[in-house]
Amino acid sequence: MESPKSNMDDGYQNIFVMRHGDRIDNFEPLWVSTAERPWDPPLVQDGMIRAFRTGQRIRSQIGFPIHRVFVSPFLRCLQTASEVVAALSAVNVDPNAMSSKDVPSIDKSKLKVSIELGLCEMLNSVAIRRELAPKDGKFDFTISDIETMFPEGMVDHNVDMVYKELPKWEESVEGCRDRYVKVVKALADKYPSENLLLVTHGEGVGTTFSTFYKDTTVYEVDYCAYVEMRREVSSKDGSVKAGDYEVVLSHGQAGIRFSHDPVSYEPVISQSPV
Repeated sequence: MESPKSNMDDGYQNIFVMRHGDRIDNFEPLWVSTAERPWDPPLVQDGMIRAFRTGQRIRSQIGFPIHRVFVSPFLRCLQTASEVVAALSAVNVDPNAMSSKDVPSIDKSKLKVSIELGLCEMLNSVAIRRELAPKDGKFDFTISDIETMFPEGMVDHNVDMVYKELPKWEESVEGCRDRYVKVVKALADKYPSENLLLVTHGEGVGTTFSTFYKDTTVYEVDYCAYVEMRREVSSKDGSVKAGDYEVVLSHGQAGIRFSHDPVSYEPVISQSPV
């Protein structure tokens, strides 16, 4: 664990794990027939609005700042994160604003953004139709290009990714779930004095919820639904002591359908593409 900021008071670290907004191929089925990257759909306009509104809701309901945002390299997650960041960082909060286009000014000092490859989509034919995946199994992302989607000065280029490269195509479902849990824990441990927002895919949200909210079976995760967690963190003599993760049931969980029982977790992607 990195040492916390010297002015940090003993308290809680808060972590949000959010699904992206409404993806275009679920609303326009013919989109994939002409798309250059059919495995990497963007958001529809309603998805942009939903993401911005979710950012506004988080900002208005929590009594603490979000310090860092980590995001999957897939376009739908990047666009979601961009809208959420605009809502969280708007200098003047307009309750009638519908998207980042309605935000005249952003405070770039409010938070930092980083790409995390470990938050990526489940790279197998369960989540991505085989005929839509790259023929060579290599998913092409240019980090320097996708970082330009965020306001200049907001991207933290000094952050080392937990996963230095993408998983290999046809990773196992269990391997993917382990990956999501590993990334959540690793990022939380790396920044114990900061509150984090992780923008990922439906499987990542469902896995996080069922892992940290024991004996839970997740059936479906809506667009922009999120898991809110916290843990007690204290510092003494330069070292950090962290408690167990606690899931905070909040408005974000309204979009997560689950039951409390020891039945094995069913992949949320079985309901709709993630």
